[in-house]
Amino acid sequence: MQTDFEPVLERQIHIFMNEAQGVWHMGQRDINWVRISKDAAKAGFRLEHIGKLLHAMFHEQYSSILDKVQVTIVTDEQEVLKLREESVKVYAERDARLAGMTDEDVNTFYSCTLCQSFAPDHVCVVSPERPGLCGAYSWLDCKAAYEITPSGPNQPIAKGSCIEATIGQWDKINAFVANVSRGNIQRMSQYSMITDPMTSCGCFECIAAVLPSTGGIMIVNREFSEMTPCGMKFSTLAGTVGGGNQTPGFIGHSKHYINSKKFIGAEGGIRRIVWMPTMLKEEIKGTFIERAEELGLGGEEFFAKIADETTATSEEEVLEFITKNGHPAAEMEPMF
Repeated sequence: MQTDFEPVLERQIHIFMNEAQGVWHMGQRDINWVRISKDAAKAGFRLEHIGKLLHAMFHEQYSSILDKVQVTIVTDEQEVLKLREESVKVYAERDARLAGMTDEDVNTFYSCTLCQSFAPDHVCVVSPERPGLCGAYSWLDCKAAYEITPSGPNQPIAKGSCIEATIGQWDKINAFVANVSRGNIQRMSQYSMITDPMTSCGCFECIAAVLPSTGGIMIVNREFSEMTPCGMKFSTLAGTVGGGNQTPGFIGHSKHYINSKKFIGAEGGIRRIVWMPTMLKEEIKGTFIERAEELGLGGEEFFAKIADETTATSEEEVLEFITKNGHPAAEMEPMF
């Protein structure tokens, strides 16, 4: 058992819980959604059975790396919030492990097909600069998962020859995606949300969508339940983007990916972001400002030019806000 294995085991909770009849699990880290059907409850399913389920499955599937398992279910809200604070620190430490590592540093990316039970055509291609769209798996996590289970859902993929560097396509990556999707997805771009974007399952932390009249994109996170400028709430967008669909102009992704140097690099990166909910802006603010400074956009200045639900709730209002504040997206070429 190693610290590097922790996120790998943690992510298995998603698989294990969904194998129980009448139980539905979506999301990861501290933004899980869990539903228990009325029929399951009527049949006698209780919270303690989640613990028994996880205890049994971890022993059955991972006895080679763990000896004992204890599951504690905490239902006191204040205690949960305290534990969440500790967890967020651990998530930050995990995300920081790849600092300074680039996609060019490696010849191998990793697949993740954990969510194909929800989306049969979906495959995440995880690289040092693009974590899994669920936010739970980084390139190092996939590498560790492959070490634990060589035949599992995280397989190494040799990049092969570069087809197009700007959008991020390689011949062997495309061949792998075509094979794993049973031919339904022929090409996948690592750095574009317009040209052959990566498919999405349903566990993404965020959804990015083009706002055509603004020349930019909006990003909404799973926790934001209000209406967005594209006219859809997160739940509706998730139904459109998820399911293994390859939808130009829409991608599911992690929060950490927003601050990656490769974030929609083919379309101009963070320069295209014109709207985000306040809670998401505050969560990523520190690193985002650093990225903006690196790009010569002016950190705090550029950050203030991005609209949120307090300044714009429709695409027309977003356009008015960014035009008034001199957002660079207003002067960029159309994305389509």
